[in-house]
Amino acid sequence: MSADIIQARTPAEIFLASTFDESKARLPGNACVAKWREDAFQVFTASGLPHRRIEAWHYTDLRALMRDALPVATAPGAAVLSALREEFAATGETAAPRLVLVDGFFAPELSSGLPEGIKVSSLACVLTEGRPDLIALLSSQDLAKDLGARESIVALNAALMQDGVVIEVAPGTVLAEPVHLIHVTASPVPAAHFSRSALIIGAGASIRLAESCHAAHHAGTVPTAQANACLIVSIGDGASLAHTAMVTGTAPGSMRLETMMARLGADAKFDSFALVCGIGLVRRQIFVRFDGRGAEASLSGVSLLGGREHADTTLHVEHAAQACVSRETFKYILDEEATGVFQGKIHVAPGAQKTDGKMLSRAVLLSDMAAMNNKPELEIFADDVVCGHGATCGSLDDDQLFYLQTRGLPLPEAEALLLEAFAGELIDGLGHDGLINAFRCEVRAWLAARHKALVPPVTAGANV
Repeated sequence: MSADIIQARTPAEIFLASTFDESKARLPGNACVAKWREDAFQVFTASGLPHRRIEAWHYTDLRALMRDALPVATAPGAAVLSALREEFAATGETAAPRLVLVDGFFAPELSSGLPEGIKVSSLACVLTEGRPDLIALLSSQDLAKDLGARESIVALNAALMQDGVVIEVAPGTVLAEPVHLIHVTASPVPAAHFSRSALIIGAGASIRLAESCHAAHHAGTVPTAQANACLIVSIGDGASLAHTAMVTGTAPGSMRLETMMARLGADAKFDSFALVCGIGLVRRQIFVRFDGRGAEASLSGVSLLGGREHADTTLHVEHAAQACVSRETFKYILDEEATGVFQGKIHVAPGAQKTDGKMLSRAVLLSDMAAMNNKPELEIFADDVVCGHGATCGSLDDDQLFYLQTRGLPLPEAEALLLEAFAGELIDGLGHDGLINAFRCEVRAWLAARHKALVPPVTAGANV
């Protein structure tokens, strides 16, 4: 006699179920979208929050880490938008192409400077109008199927998505300056955000998308937030996308779950870089599929972690077409009791000959309490390929530190110099001076804060 073991639902899962029941009638979308939401929540209900027995989530047990779920954020009011308008005006960059999501809601009154060749719609409008081609793209989850509970987070996003942006780039459009997509946390109370966005790049077009996080100054102390964001990307034949993400600046104890699903046409190019620092728990999962011959993708990132922060980068790269190239390089700097996770799989489908795929993870551990978990994988079903992976973990080189100290640098400054060089190797390859400077500044700020923590204060009356 046998019986299935059914896990009891956690308080977070129970709260999410009641939230969906109470809010589904108010969420945007026509009848087809409502059916999609119901089906998606059934997928989530069947799997629940992912846990360590699910291979893809073994190192990020969300069921244990997410003790409670937060109430869903409400749309920002006029006072919040007015305060944010003043904040952005004070930066002196009002002319920069900018799209703003406030607590997951698209704020067109804060967005500006969009060039010709780009059409932007709010997700709420797209879901309500029910345009078939966009709905089909937004609801495509086949890049995440058959991957266990990894799909349940995508399904939860689909069930509760409130808003987002849909960006359409006309074929042949070439944009030199980045379009900034800013995720603002403005709620004065702890809240959860569910946003889903799409970027459709026409054949031969070229665009740079720069995502960043921003905590509203008017809110005072930034409250805890739980964000579940999804970005779906379609890159046409001969088109290119340079994407960056700065995942920084949230309150301690916050949680951010990010999913990116990208499809590449023939001869398309896709570069993506992410910097993660100053956040409680973040999971970035990226699914890339090569649909056209001769496409290229480069995925990279740097995570700077201290305290008990936890950063998980999980990749699934599907080579379904011939003669495609993929490169994945991720670096971690871990201090105190921080935990880093890197999971990456390169899957080469039958017939995807001439595939060239390489994956590398490198971690520097600055504390005996820090931990790094690496799990690179290759799954190859073609015989004419060049694929490889590697992972390294270690401390800073003692000889290099000694050399810098003999040149007069104190130990904390010597460490900071080596660590900045370690992270800067990837940052310097972004190809845009403004973005390089912005990311370099974030790295230096993190290192300076660490340096300050390492130097004990001088007390009154001490001998100096």
